[in-house]
Amino acid sequence: MNRNPSRIQRRDVLLGAAAAGLGLASGSSWAQASAWPAKPVNLVVPFPAGGGTDTFARPLAAQFAKITGKTLVIDNRGGAGGNVGASFAAKAHGDGYTLFMGGAHHVIAPSVYPKLDYDLEKDFVPLALLASVPQVLVVNPKNMPVKDFREFLALVRANPAKFNYGSAGSGSSHHLAGELFKIQSKTFITHIPYRGAGPALADLVGGQVDMMFDGLGSSAGHIKGGRIKALMVAGAKRNPAFPDVPCAAEVGLPDYTVTTWYGLWTPKGTPADVQARIVDEVRKLGQSEEIKAIWAGNGAEFGTMSPQDFGKMVSGEVKRWAQVVKAADVKLD
Repeated sequence: MNRNPSRIQRRDVLLGAAAAGLGLASGSSWAQASAWPAKPVNLVVPFPAGGGTDTFARPLAAQFAKITGKTLVIDNRGGAGGNVGASFAAKAHGDGYTLFMGGAHHVIAPSVYPKLDYDLEKDFVPLALLASVPQVLVVNPKNMPVKDFREFLALVRANPAKFNYGSAGSGSSHHLAGELFKIQSKTFITHIPYRGAGPALADLVGGQVDMMFDGLGSSAGHIKGGRIKALMVAGAKRNPAFPDVPCAAEVGLPDYTVTTWYGLWTPKGTPADVQARIVDEVRKLGQSEEIKAIWAGNGAEFGTMSPQDFGKMVSGEVKRWAQVVKAADVKLD
């Protein structure tokens, strides 16, 4: 019996699209899929360069060019916690030549932005989980000269409101990770929103902010270079890329589980067979030795779930973060 993974995955995408009311592809769209990519593909990254999304998007673009011979153009469109880029991508033509790389920020957005002009679950088709990486608490070692998490916690508790943390923007996963930390650690730290993780991280390195709750991927290089200090990774286990950094469960926060993840979507209306072709190419990217090495160095894992399972994960994350937003009483215009 033929159990070729790419054929099974392609079949699942087609069946899922049909179930969603997209219908089976016509002969002309089958021809379109077989030719994809026939020209450069635009990848909308909804944050400025230098942030976590960009950290993973650029190696993917380089590998995409090697595998397909076509260019994956990184289109950085930052603002409003990732919503400016998402809104732009949602309105793009569904032909497979505009893709959207969003993530944890976008499952939080429906709960904190009441006036969004796009719907992640209705205006996009989920294709693939690209990277999953734990959040990490990082500090500027000059602003906060602490040896470990215990000293950090004592310092913050003794000085409520004195210290601040930067985020990729109000309503971003960085922001909610900080608010969740404050609830569970019974501390108060001032939130400083930026127009993306890149600018926030640059200011952390420069000492303009004291700490961040960042995705390990974007912080990894600065941690290794000694420019910032990692005190804790979220979750119940240490990360293999940084085995000396304790996990949240070890420092007394067993329920602090926050993962930064990045996924790939296409605008609604993209033919099912084109979706399947994109998923096949993404699978090849994830199997390349270059991507495996880069992901491992950043403490990340490449997703292997089907588009249908990724869609279910997204729906579950929307519900989970809605509960955190309510508990933290986060309200934005």
